[in-house]
Amino acid sequence: MLKTYEEKVNLIKHEINTIGEIVLKANQTSLKALKDKDFNQLKDIELSLRKVVSKSNEIDNLIVTTLALYSPEAKDLREMVSYLKITNELVRAAANSKTFIKTFKKSFSEDLDEQTILEYAIPLQKAAVNALEISLSMIEEHNEKIIEEKYNKVLVEESKTDDLYAMVEKNVLKIINKKHELSRDYFNLLSSLRKLEKCADRATSIANLMLFARIGGELLH
Repeated sequence: MLKTYEEKVNLIKHEINTIGEIVLKANQTSLKALKDKDFNQLKDIELSLRKVVSKSNEIDNLIVTTLALYSPEAKDLREMVSYLKITNELVRAAANSKTFIKTFKKSFSEDLDEQTILEYAIPLQKAAVNALEISLSMIEEHNEKIIEEKYNKVLVEESKTDDLYAMVEKNVLKIINKKHELSRDYFNLLSSLRKLEKCADRATSIANLMLFARIGGELLH
């Protein structure tokens, strides 16, 4: 029975990582598009929210079934509860990523100040990618010291996105004061960049859940 339970847990982790890789790849491709200044690449990103939600539901059902069949002990229960919450965080990260891709692609034009936007958008996207990548790597990690180190690294990247978004917002608002006719496009761009900050928030939630799963303590909101 123990072996079967471990197999179920490994399957759950594998399926969660599958969703995570979809979201991560979309953000990595977005980062490349920003660096290359080739926003047509954004059109080629495949990120089906419907598929992510469907896969998330499948994982949740697998988790619930595993809990019902094997009645895991406290530590294992923490892990399963964390996985149950992580699937929701990945769905939200996917939604944020998809909105960024769609809105940025639609709003960006040659009339806008490309240099000012990309000066902050590129490191903002990079920090979001780093946060997602580190948090997902925690799923297969069991060493408590490494878990704590990675958790702190995710917090650093998430803090970067907060600071970068605040800076790009400040600079874009200055531009809007001079170019009122483009205010709608600029506000839409700011809205899209805000979604990258939200992606980093979701990564922080995943990291917190894995910290809880491996070490215990209290879940942060």
